[in-house]
Amino acid sequence: MLLVPLLVFIGLAGLFLMQLLSGRDSTAIPSALIGQPAPQTHLPALDGSGLPGLDTADFAGKVTLLNVFASWCAPCREEHPVLLALSQDKRYRLAALNYKDKPENARRFLGELGNPFAAIGVDETGRTAIDWGVYGVPETFIVGKDGRIAYKHVGPLTPESVRASLLPEIEKALAAPG
Repeated sequence: MLLVPLLVFIGLAGLFLMQLLSGRDSTAIPSALIGQPAPQTHLPALDGSGLPGLDTADFAGKVTLLNVFASWCAPCREEHPVLLALSQDKRYRLAALNYKDKPENARRFLGELGNPFAAIGVDETGRTAIDWGVYGVPETFIVGKDGRIAYKHVGPLTPESVRASLLPEIEKALAAPG
């Protein structure tokens, strides 16, 4: 009888060891939305930003990067220079979903760091983020010209992650038929 718990422990330890050594990216979080149409989204504009709100109807026919951010999110602050650099490429549109934030805080955040976005929708309750399958902020989606989600990056964008994964995915989305 004492042998059963030992065998269960050895089996579980072996399973965990196999997972650890499998070489799989443990930070990659799969998204059931990849390849699916982007959720219909109609969010009001961030008051005082001078920009339109977020409407997925505006995505039609162009590649759009949708960044989910909040002023209270420290990693969002870290990735912001990367977003400013990405906004210089006019082949795609950079839009934002402001997640569970106070408008004055979001405006201050963008005022301090710069505003890379062409549109900012306010998701006060977080309901729209749930529709998009957001796990937390920041997250960035690539929506293709066909309106389908082509790629999802979880966590802050870094120059390395942009070079290694985001830019190749943007290029694929730009090359794909509309």
